[in-house]
Amino acid sequence: MSKNNKAVLEAANAAIAQGNHEGFLSFCDDDTEWTFVGDKALNRKEAVRQWMATEYMETPLNIVANLIAEGDFVTALGDITIKDEKGRATHYSYCDVWRFRGGKMAELKAFVIETKDKNQ
Repeated sequence: MSKNNKAVLEAANAAIAQGNHEGFLSFCDDDTEWTFVGDKALNRKEAVRQWMATEYMETPLNIVANLIAEGDFVTALGDITIKDEKGRATHYSYCDVWRFRGGKMAELKAFVIETKDKNQ
């Protein structure tokens, strides 16, 4: 099962890389719960959809360094760059812990830290 869950997350990330929010959301459970530790929580797919519409106005640059799968969980370690409405880029390092249910992403605990651009 963990191998299938890893493939689901890879496909979901590929959809985001193409700017396909609805494609990404198709991999999420309707009752998905996202917690950005120390920041905010999103409950249900519609809340995630609304968040993506404001946070991913431009397709983010997401570099996944490692995916670790075990049972119902997949952990992703990586870096992401998100541009705001003025085109300013902000760089983050993250550790996302995904829990799967029925082959869908049911829960996310995201540990996200703003970092400096390596090129600055």
